[in-house]
Amino acid sequence: MMAELQQTPTSLCCCRKPLPASGGRCGGDSGRPSLGPGAPRCPLVDVASASNFRCFQLRHLHLDLRLNFAVKEMTGWLVLDLVPVQPGVQTLVLDSHPSLLIHSIDCKGPGAPQDEPLSLTYRVDPFTDYGSSLNISLPTTLKTGRLIHITVRYTTTDGPAIWWLDSELTCGQSRPLVFTQGHSVCNRSFFPCFDSPAVKSTYTATVRVPEGVTVLMSASRSSYSKQDRVFQFSMEFPVPSYLVALVAGELQHVDVGPRSRVWAEPCLLACAVKKLGGSVERWLAVAEQLFGAYLWGRCDIVFLPPSFPIVAMENPCLTFIIASILESSEFLLIDVIHEIAHGWFGNAVTNATWEEMWLSEGLATYAQRRITTEAYGEAFTCLETVVRLDALHRQLRLLGDNNPVSKLQVKFEPGVNPSTLMNLFTYEKGFCFVSYLSELCGDVRRFDCFLRDYISEFKFQSVVAQDLIDYFLNYFPELKDAAVATREGLEFERWLSGCGPPLYEPDLSAGGALTRPVQDLCDVWRAADPPDLQLLSTYQLTEWSTFQIVLFLDRMLDRSPLPHEVMVSLSSSYSSLFDSLNAEVQIRWLQLVVRNNFYPDLPRVRAFLHKHTSRMYTVPLYEDLVAGVMKCVAVEIFYQTQRRLHPNLRRTLQQILFQTAAAPTNQNSPALPLIPPSPSPSLSPSPAATATASSTANATAAAAGTTNGIALRDVNVSA
Repeated sequence: MMAELQQTPTSLCCCRKPLPASGGRCGGDSGRPSLGPGAPRCPLVDVASASNFRCFQLRHLHLDLRLNFAVKEMTGWLVLDLVPVQPGVQTLVLDSHPSLLIHSIDCKGPGAPQDEPLSLTYRVDPFTDYGSSLNISLPTTLKTGRLIHITVRYTTTDGPAIWWLDSELTCGQSRPLVFTQGHSVCNRSFFPCFDSPAVKSTYTATVRVPEGVTVLMSASRSSYSKQDRVFQFSMEFPVPSYLVALVAGELQHVDVGPRSRVWAEPCLLACAVKKLGGSVERWLAVAEQLFGAYLWGRCDIVFLPPSFPIVAMENPCLTFIIASILESSEFLLIDVIHEIAHGWFGNAVTNATWEEMWLSEGLATYAQRRITTEAYGEAFTCLETVVRLDALHRQLRLLGDNNPVSKLQVKFEPGVNPSTLMNLFTYEKGFCFVSYLSELCGDVRRFDCFLRDYISEFKFQSVVAQDLIDYFLNYFPELKDAAVATREGLEFERWLSGCGPPLYEPDLSAGGALTRPVQDLCDVWRAADPPDLQLLSTYQLTEWSTFQIVLFLDRMLDRSPLPHEVMVSLSSSYSSLFDSLNAEVQIRWLQLVVRNNFYPDLPRVRAFLHKHTSRMYTVPLYEDLVAGVMKCVAVEIFYQTQRRLHPNLRRTLQQILFQTAAAPTNQNSPALPLIPPSPSPSLSPSPAATATASSTANATAAAAGTTNGIALRDVNVSA
């Protein structure tokens, strides 16, 4: 991450560059000349934010924090450099969280440095179940256009953004670790802020830690004073609040390129470096050829323990990624490239509202696939796309074509947490729309140039969908003249606000050499119960890629329940091979085992859940175990492994197992203690597979218009 962590005096070794004047504003407020119909249109309101961010320009923010691992708290202060932009503003409203303990707030305006800060009164009001509003009364002498400094002294407790790991929950099990996860609206429990993607600013931070702790942040520059145990950080480019990220623990690094290094706990570092090698610089170079210069300087990666709640997070300069993914080289490749793509799409140009998250994820997915096509060929990219689009259509079958969460523009009701609506439509339907735009212009290289210029035009700004569409139509006037935006059945408005599947999907026939054998093998298993062993021997799964095997298993899962004889034959043919492969393959095979009540392979389920303690691999299996007739097995495994699970995951599994009401997500809340073990229940094997209850539960949920019944394997959980 960032520049070399040097042992320097406490002052920052590199002076921050001059702050952009437009740091806290959306593109349309930036002060640059209007582009007419192409000018950015930021939303008048963000229903997920309690703040009055439209009343101010946020120039810069500074954090000064002391980390206390013993009591799991961060204590310090936040300084906001604000310029009121609307007359008569008497109140500053920031997004906050009940877990933040506010100690005091003061204000310092323009004038001599010796001026005493003015203490401000404030109150905290309820907002939603994911945050509160911090209402600060401002001085009556406040003047529009004059810079003020607001200092908030506070302590974090157990908010959803901050994940404290005891040493036994880390990979090395020797020292505790803490990390933050701000997406989408969690960072209001890290520091009071304008927690909206419409607001961007630069930031600096000072972090004080115990001896032996290394701190990393999503910042472009850093320094370290060993004597004072103080880390200093500077992000010189404007970012939204959700991209301010921190991790602290026993971390070491190896440089893997001129602008990239891998960070991890010592026990993981060699493996991580071996897996990535020099690939990061290669992927960056390909991306730069396609989309223009990488804007962030550093492109570092930190591998986090299995408690990390998602697969990966595109924090600028420092991607967070779960160490569990190291098992699968192909999934690691895709996830890292996806986060690299966010350097252009999502981080440089950001969706101004969470209702249009596809502007980040759909474009990043398209960019990711352009990078893999250039680096690994079209066939590989088509195979990976088939796997994801299969999952998209699987989710549609569960939800129904008329479910509003399948829209690209999802209108949030007040109180809805944007994080709950991150789903495959955001990624894959968004990808299909971007692919359709590429198809309209008739030349993928020409569309690459469009995307490069789009980034150049809107970099470090937040945009809405109409900005992208207007820029596209103005960039290709012949398409605008041909009225492609209103072409019957493919109207842009229908793309954005219509429910159901994509109106267009790209041609994936270039991957046929990889996908046809998979479908042929699925047909062999469907045609006979069980199939001819000699015919099976012509399909050498040992020579298949991970994505081919995943596609095969996903499609066999779609056909469950399977006859018991088929499960016997599947197990005898492949289970030993799957044991030797990565967790992405194993979890799908074990879901087949559970959904078909195939008790002979139940020991493999037990072994897998004893080994893996990450949300991405535990929750899907527990959901399947509970939905069928194996709930007693799930309870027994949970009893045996619960002490090695993060408290947040433990709560989730308790809710699944015991149908408890939704518990607080805060890790230090007193509810739901460890459950003492009970005698092992007796197990009665079923002679044949029966339809699992999960399908029924999912269908019921879909009919009710909820997403609760969607299995995690059907949802992309990489940000």
